[in-house]
Amino acid sequence: MSTEYIPPKVWTHDSESGGQWASINRPDSGARHEQTLPAGEHALQLYSLATPNGQKVTIMLEELLALGKADAEYDAYTIKIGDGDQFGSGFVAVNPNSKIPALLDRSGSEPVRVFESGNILLYLAEKFDALLPKKAETRVEAMNWLFWLQGSAPYLGGGFGHFYAYAPEKFEYPINRFTMETKRQLHLLDARLAENQFLAGDEYTIADIATWPWYGNLVINNQYDAAEFLDVESYPNLIRWAKEIAERPAVKRGRIVNRVWGEEWETLAERHSSADIDEVLAKQPK
Repeated sequence: MSTEYIPPKVWTHDSESGGQWASINRPDSGARHEQTLPAGEHALQLYSLATPNGQKVTIMLEELLALGKADAEYDAYTIKIGDGDQFGSGFVAVNPNSKIPALLDRSGSEPVRVFESGNILLYLAEKFDALLPKKAETRVEAMNWLFWLQGSAPYLGGGFGHFYAYAPEKFEYPINRFTMETKRQLHLLDARLAENQFLAGDEYTIADIATWPWYGNLVINNQYDAAEFLDVESYPNLIRWAKEIAERPAVKRGRIVNRVWGEEWETLAERHSSADIDEVLAKQPK
């Protein structure tokens, strides 16, 4: 008997399928319940979770603070996506797409909402005039890789990561399909970084900040427990880049913000000052 799936004429949502996210995934948008967002004292209010997309923004903010941009101080609140916080009315008002991260900038006469992680990085880079090259050609190259990341990461996370690590059943075809694309992306990055210190050249930019939480975590932190499966050791230039960025103080600080899993020295549900991070990092084993 064939097990081939034959699509129906009209698709309908099956709430019983979909694995661990079945209870919250639906084919519609908008708020599902009333929920007011908390707010702190700083102009920048971040609502996020320390997934790769969330890490992009907290690393960016910590890099800005390290550069002396005092106005980049921020409050960061955890959005528990497993509990459906992203569908609360307050969060939907900031990001109608119900995805983390979302940023609210209250520094002007009217609050400005910023959503989509790549757009948040670009917004902050332009607002604080930092981490985006001044030279036109280098700026374009940084934007090339930023947009590449925004288009490529879904293949890694929603594609490879989902079917290899999170899907309720393992199926050969989608795993092979997304593994092929993931390894092509790893090869592309490795080739670029064989000739350049950073993605845009010799300057660390928002392109690196956007890409490291995805591909850096994959090759040096064994994201999805897939390092051996993907043979990440065959991408030495990518590993060199990933390790170099991982040693940046702002990366060490930003990656733990809104992290609610792991050891006590790498978890910080909320961040309201630099001292909050200092307190957590002080618990690291010597």
